Amino acid sequence: MPKVGMEPIRRSALVQATIAEIGAARSLDVTVGQIAKRAGMSTALAHHYFGGKDQIFFAAMRHILREYRAEVLQALASATTPYARASAIIRSSFAPSCFAPATISAWMTFYAQAQTQPETKRLLRLYQWRLHSNLTHALRPLSRHPEQDAQRLAALIDGLYLRAALSEACDPKGACNAALQTLQLLIASDQ
Repeated sequence: MPKVGMEPIRRSALVQATIAEIGAARSLDVTVGQIAKRAGMSTALAHHYFGGKDQIFFAAMRHILREYRAEVLQALASATTPYARASAIIRSSFAPSCFAPATISAWMTFYAQAQTQPETKRLLRLYQWRLHSNLTHALRPLSRHPEQDAQRLAALIDGLYLRAALSEACDPKGACNAALQTLQLLIASDQ
């Protein structure tokens, strides 16, 4: 009989193992058995908690998005101006936690899976909506076209992230600086 309270611990271990396995394989070409072994449990137990690889991957991406959300909220907590809010959102998108090798692999897989998996596509749209919404809110007092500028910045953030993550010399700081310079240009063009 399982110990009471073990389910959240085991689920968390499986999520962490999924991220690590995807990072090691640099793709979703991993098995539930590999994930379970890394988590120190049986394949049957992994299936019991999640059902299958797609569900474990989905849980792993939700975990990564919660970490990203926490990063954004922490940065926004000290932002006292609209410009500081927009900058905080951009900086959070290029935080060191977003560039851990396993996290990069999970994000790349996330984008690919969103093309064929409706649940994953919905999760990606939710991330994109939140990013756009947060940027729009920050840009309202700064821009005559906050929706359009937010859309431009969100696309730039995603593009710069992909480029930095996939380059030989991963440069999150350079990518962040490029996005911050674009923010300044957008605001200056509205003055």
